[in-house]
Amino acid sequence: MAQHPPAQKQSRPGRTRGMVPRPRDEMRDYTGSGLLRDRRALIAGGDSGIGRAVATAFAKEGADVAVAYLDEHDDARHTASLVEAAGRRSLLLPGDLAEEARCAEVVERTVAEFGGLDVLVAHHAVQAPVEDFAELSTEQLRRTFEVNVFSVFWLLRAAVPRMPDGGSVIVTGSVNGLRGNSSLIDYAAGKAAVMNLVQSLARHYMKRGIRINCVAPGPVWTPLIPATMPEEKVEGFGRQAPMERAADPDEIAPSYVFFASGRTSSYYSGQVLVPAGGEILVG
Repeated sequence: MAQHPPAQKQSRPGRTRGMVPRPRDEMRDYTGSGLLRDRRALIAGGDSGIGRAVATAFAKEGADVAVAYLDEHDDARHTASLVEAAGRRSLLLPGDLAEEARCAEVVERTVAEFGGLDVLVAHHAVQAPVEDFAELSTEQLRRTFEVNVFSVFWLLRAAVPRMPDGGSVIVTGSVNGLRGNSSLIDYAAGKAAVMNLVQSLARHYMKRGIRINCVAPGPVWTPLIPATMPEEKVEGFGRQAPMERAADPDEIAPSYVFFASGRTSSYYSGQVLVPAGGEILVG
């Protein structure tokens, strides 16, 4: 993202419309090469931002794409239009993934509509910064873990047994799950939890050839940022990265294509890719 964002605020969960600058999230300059031809994908949190870019890239690589999301209907419909413009089928699945039954339902509906499921992306998340750890309420902690941890567990538990041998699961972690964050305390802890889940399940499903990996981005300009951060922290968002800018979603999506395709990542499981603008993490 060449331009640093000015101060701005949105209501939760955030929408692409009104963001300044508008994020690059449509993969307009991306040309597929059939890496996911006739694959069937479910992307949780695929309505906007990184999820939209991933959905579009998958479609351009030949996949049908189901998008699970909360209630950002305009953003979700636009994502579906991008998938369909690439000549692939789309399926929109609104609802709260913090509910266990809903996680099972989106998997079942995807399998029923597409005839199976080859790729699962668990990308959805919430965050809410606090200035003082003592301000972190039990209610916020519970909601963060229900969305960011429990629902990932529920989705994978429902989906992986339905996937064919050789399927791929990609969980969105965060650079904050690797090194912590002084204000996104519950968010960072939750991301660390699901990143460890990736490592455990990669071992668990190794004999079936199902690859389970993680993408852990640094700062990315998505609707989550103006919807959850104070205006003064939105202004100039991304300057903390070594590249001194946030990424656009289009810059992150190829990492998901890499993990989704057996052609490019057949020898990878339990791994973490960290597109974080040059930040080096040791250990």
